[in-house]
Amino acid sequence: MAKKKKSVSNVSIELQKGVVVRSTGAQCHVRTPEGEIFVCSMRGKFRIDEKIRSTNPVAIGDEVAFLIPEQKEQGELAMIHTIHKRRNYLLRKSITYPNKVHILCANIDQAVIIFTLKSPRTTTGFVNRFLVTAEAYHIPSFLIINKIDLLETEEDRANLADITKCYEQAGYEVIPISALNQKDIEKVKSLFEGKISFISGHSGVGKSTLLNQLDPNLDLRTSEISDYNDKGTHTTTYSEMYPIGNGYVIDSPGIKEMGIVDFSKSELSAAFPEIRKRAENCKFSDCRHHNEPHCAVKAAVTAGDIHSSRYKSYLRMLLDDLEV
Repeated sequence: MAKKKKSVSNVSIELQKGVVVRSTGAQCHVRTPEGEIFVCSMRGKFRIDEKIRSTNPVAIGDEVAFLIPEQKEQGELAMIHTIHKRRNYLLRKSITYPNKVHILCANIDQAVIIFTLKSPRTTTGFVNRFLVTAEAYHIPSFLIINKIDLLETEEDRANLADITKCYEQAGYEVIPISALNQKDIEKVKSLFEGKISFISGHSGVGKSTLLNQLDPNLDLRTSEISDYNDKGTHTTTYSEMYPIGNGYVIDSPGIKEMGIVDFSKSELSAAFPEIRKRAENCKFSDCRHHNEPHCAVKAAVTAGDIHSSRYKSYLRMLLDDLEV
């Protein structure tokens, strides 16, 4: 077992190394390099990055050092002692505390958003906010459109083609699947191989169903979509990291809103790959691609090289969502 000795109050202790694989609030589960799982408390204050005022000091994917009590009393847990520097992370605005953020995950290789066009319908605004957040932290992303088995009409199929074109045009890989019918599941599995992936989406889009198809031994709980409001219910109640093949997938509770944080309006255009690519051809170096003349981005929208829905989403974020 990986150990590190540290002196605390003139007493030598042995710290274990591991990765946080489950977070339930006051406690978390930590996996050692040998595969052992320890339940740890998170008492105490951690100062990893003083700029991050988060509601959860320890996040899924964090690499930590923890202490196992030598004389463990009944019910006493191991305790996290150190959180190592993160190579990256994903944030969202805290729902409960407006001035704080929630760390969705840390130390990941890629972010994956799963969304549906029906039952429930995911708005492109939500998808774009997720992608902008991943771009801000230089985390590669791809998209999975689930439940294509429900797209029965010509209008449905045309909508699928348009959404696929929209994000492929922006530079993202888009994989339409039916997790229920196992359509193109192997293609998804290959993209998870050898990587630590974070998946997110609204409740009811089929995250748990997809993971069960990728590894039936997981046996994650799933639920039906409500006929009343066409919305899903939370079947995942806490974040957890699962082994999938020779990689790992972090599943999180369904997210209703994806509030973007931690960067300014001047940085927003760089988080849209298709806008970033063309911004250097604008006449003005500080062009915001809104009302400025001789804007290469607006010209690309007119020419159809940037999808209009992505540009409209950019403008909404520019004018409404972000602080100057």
